[in-house]
Amino acid sequence: MNTASWLVRREFWENRAIWLIPAVFGALLILASLFGGYQVLGAGDLATVRTVVQAGALDGMVLIGLAFFTVMLIYSTWYLLDCLYTDRKDRSILFWKSMPISDTATVLSKLGIALVVIPLVYFVLADVSTLVMAFVISVRARSYIGSTLWSGESWLQIQGLWLYAIVTAAIWYLPVSGWLLIVSAWAKRAVILWSILPPLAVVVAERVFLGTHHLWGMVESRMAGYLGHAMRYTPGAENWITTAVGHDEIVTPVSLWRFLNPAGFFSSADTWIGAAVGAALIACAIQLRMRRAEI
Repeated sequence: MNTASWLVRREFWENRAIWLIPAVFGALLILASLFGGYQVLGAGDLATVRTVVQAGALDGMVLIGLAFFTVMLIYSTWYLLDCLYTDRKDRSILFWKSMPISDTATVLSKLGIALVVIPLVYFVLADVSTLVMAFVISVRARSYIGSTLWSGESWLQIQGLWLYAIVTAAIWYLPVSGWLLIVSAWAKRAVILWSILPPLAVVVAERVFLGTHHLWGMVESRMAGYLGHAMRYTPGAENWITTAVGHDEIVTPVSLWRFLNPAGFFSSADTWIGAAVGAALIACAIQLRMRRAEI
């Protein structure tokens, strides 16, 4: 347990971007709420303003969460590609191999940072940014919206959505994470190209020589199929609230809980086949880590 704690601390020492990027991104959003202009289109009286703001509060929190989640996905991808490669490039791998820490522990710690720790850091900073933005806008427009931006139920739903996404995305993208770790442990240069070109070459070869595209379908399903497995669309007027704003409408979900699909996700064969493939790829990355020396 103590070894795992020190390995996590090491990653924070060596990769300040883990917390620095979301902190800067959140600060920019807060500055936008502090100095930016705002208006409620189509609202002509105080009651309508409050109704419109209340209707859009949940949408706004979801959008902020999606913005942080997108930045997190980009950085986590880069982290997985760079983590084992940089150790070999700067020769710090020689020092860490001299320590009583196994290559398995090292690789698994970096995987845990990418799939659990980084998402949790973004989760916390997205929460803080959202709360500060809501407070700033409420103070600036106190006479118009008061505490309308704050909704305890909406905030709780966002927490549940974040935590659910962290768990399910970590499982769903385990094969992708395993492949990125293999490239990071093996490539001597141009890790981004090596992560893209071999799968692309195999897909093109299948299409040219066999005339099929099964591999491309598998890659596409894994890369773009997360929402279809982890979430569900809930049509029907009873699941949505429509608020009229002049000639336009704001449509918000009655509850985010209705979008979560844990039963479908955890009972899907695609989920666990992908997890098994991911575990095999991670085992390969560990073996490569044992055998590859500095660059």
